[in-house]
Amino acid sequence: MKFAIVESGGKQYRAVEGTTVDVDRLAHEVGNSFDIERVLLMADGDAVSVGTPTVSGIVVSVTVVDHIKGPKVLSFKYRPKKRIRVRGGNRAHYTRLMIDFIGKPGDKPAKAEAKPKAKAEKPAKAEKEAAEKKPSTAKKSTSTKKSEKK
Repeated sequence: MKFAIVESGGKQYRAVEGTTVDVDRLAHEVGNSFDIERVLLMADGDAVSVGTPTVSGIVVSVTVVDHIKGPKVLSFKYRPKKRIRVRGGNRAHYTRLMIDFIGKPGDKPAKAEAKPKAKAEKPAKAEKEAAEKKPSTAKKSTSTKKSEKK
């Protein structure tokens, strides 16, 4: 599993290929792709590269998925015997990033080509064979009326 420790907004995040990470709000539009160049550590299986302070030549390619708000954090100030009670709250703004690629810029894989889907005939044939093997068990409906008493 390939992962990296990246720095964004003065905070460090663990970035794993194919997952999302929520960072402090960035000035990028939804759908834009960009590279994070502040990579502090990169690990690919047993190979670990630790930077001093950053690992040179390694970039993390990300795509902006969404801009979201975090959970509400409430603060409450209270001073006894003075009738002072102040309640406040805050919701932090985050940017959700999809980690597309971790590695050297020249090693970026081309976007995976869509594999052709299997022909639809195979499942249809299997269904036909299954229908032929099972005899039809159509129930004959017989209605029974209760004779009315006079």
